[in-house]
Amino acid sequence: MSTHTPSISTVSGAAPDDSTDTRRQGLAALTLAAIGVVYGDIGTSPLYTVKEIFAPHTGVQLDAPHLIGAISTIFWALMLVVTLKYVVLILRADNHGEGGGLALTALAARAVEGRPALRRALLLLGVFGATLFYGDSVITPAISVLGAMEGLELLTPVLRPYVVPLTLLVLVGLFLLQRFGTARVGRFFGPVIVVWFAVLGAIGLWQIAQQPAILAALNPVHAWAFLSGRGWQVFAALGAVVLALTGAEALYADMGHFGRKPIQIAWTGLVLPGLALNYLGQGALLMGDPAAIENPFYRLFPDAWVLPVVVLATLAAIIASQAVISGAYSMTKQAMQLGFLPRMRVRYTSAREIGQIYMPAVNWALLAGVVAVVLHFGSSSALASAYGIAVTLTMMITTVLTFFVVRLGWRLPAPLAWGATVFFLAIDALLVAGCAIKFFDGGWFPILLGLALFAMMSTWWRGRALLMDSIRRDGLSLTDFVDALDPASIQRAQRTAVYAVADPDTVPQALLHNLKHNQVLHERNVILSVQFRDEPWVPAGQRLQVQPLGHGFWRVRVHYGFMDTPDVPRALEQARSHGLQIPLFETTYFLSRETVVPSPGGGMAHWREKLFATMSQNAGGVVEFFRLPGNAVVELGTRVPI
Repeated sequence: MSTHTPSISTVSGAAPDDSTDTRRQGLAALTLAAIGVVYGDIGTSPLYTVKEIFAPHTGVQLDAPHLIGAISTIFWALMLVVTLKYVVLILRADNHGEGGGLALTALAARAVEGRPALRRALLLLGVFGATLFYGDSVITPAISVLGAMEGLELLTPVLRPYVVPLTLLVLVGLFLLQRFGTARVGRFFGPVIVVWFAVLGAIGLWQIAQQPAILAALNPVHAWAFLSGRGWQVFAALGAVVLALTGAEALYADMGHFGRKPIQIAWTGLVLPGLALNYLGQGALLMGDPAAIENPFYRLFPDAWVLPVVVLATLAAIIASQAVISGAYSMTKQAMQLGFLPRMRVRYTSAREIGQIYMPAVNWALLAGVVAVVLHFGSSSALASAYGIAVTLTMMITTVLTFFVVRLGWRLPAPLAWGATVFFLAIDALLVAGCAIKFFDGGWFPILLGLALFAMMSTWWRGRALLMDSIRRDGLSLTDFVDALDPASIQRAQRTAVYAVADPDTVPQALLHNLKHNQVLHERNVILSVQFRDEPWVPAGQRLQVQPLGHGFWRVRVHYGFMDTPDVPRALEQARSHGLQIPLFETTYFLSRETVVPSPGGGMAHWREKLFATMSQNAGGVVEFFRLPGNAVVELGTRVPI
């Protein structure tokens, strides 16, 4: 997401109680921020979940026993999946403090480092899970804002034709504002969502007081009776219950921004009580007035309150949408730096918060997808069919990856690791099956989108590996080249040349072109490679490796984590401590831009080679991505067959 974790420090010499107060204030601030960013998605689920459970296609009868059973199922799903699986267990599997699908993938891959085939399989599985997040990033804004706007129909049926146009107006405005960043409005997210959950809980409590019999839903026996008595129709009911869990992955994905404790405090102290009371309140309402099923959420409120609640719900939906949009930017940046996507333009919208980013290509692609699904589906009920399958598959992938982390990485006892994994996989499988029956009603959309993105990301990953193999195979050894140089026979320019390369062991094509056409070498030649590790952050002390090769040549490796922001000139400032001076105004950066040439009989299908060539041709510039000075860059092209 777009918010970074503020550091909580204590002043040297301060009194112990001052230090404690500082920590408490920092924890409170982080908890408030986490409520706004992490819980917006799951917080808007009450807008449509109960209505969908009793929709005609599920076959669930609208009577007291089924109401108690359905609400009990929602409550215990929140307890088992969100509270136990994510809040208690998954949040412990952090990658140097970072969470999320790609961070977990890197952690699992590291746990099986000595088994290359398994490592490759886990990497691809994690990438597929990441692609499913983009489906969620398209559907969440659409269903959240549509669900909020549908409250207007209760004010007067005359407003019904305006629900979709107003939804599109809100969504288009939201995406247009992305380029300005969320720093200014982000501070209001927490208070708004706090009010939202307080309202959810208060109105639910009021309805429970009218029908206290609904409290029987807290007994898990009723959930079991509800599910076991459905027969094969249990999957239709589960497909609707899943809607109450959407957004659970955000708890883990945003751990790096807020830390484990604030997320846990927010869930147990406010979010879970607010959600539980509201679902119980909707059940209580329907026990007394079954006709309220047309929109049980808004029918909780007196008529005079509906318009203010619509406004509050719209704000909550916008915040939920903002969270997944910012998450899509963050996920894309991580995928780029892990080598699964080509470079794209990244704009930093805050001078203070490096996590505040805007990616135009991702933004407009998401907007096109959101507008398309709103126009195609037209209502939150129709969109509910498309919602869920991507989320549940992601949950299942998270369970699988976590097993390898806890069993092979942490060395937990086999019975404990296997037992927990089988238990949660069984729940995940039931939820996936419940969503799978809605495949032809809209569930195909996030799967199709995920598969298309997976094809692109896996092709880029494989294509880069083939490109490196080709460069190594056809390139000259850098060490042999330097050893064979006769310094006296070559004219030297009294400047520094930095050659950015993918393979630091071969002679850069740009250097060979320079030597061939200009008959000159620079006084200092830096063979520079940038490597991204499968960990989120690399300490400044481990940023640079400098190796002198002789005859004015140095091999320099710059290391970044997949959450770091690359800044090569700043990193090269550390070279002086290694005896290498790189003067800012006397340095030229030489880049080799490879033109990929697909060839028959290569390492990929021909269509994938053509796709990789197209992606490579349209990749963002190295200059902007690595923050090179644009007026000191020379770019030379070379053709590379794969």
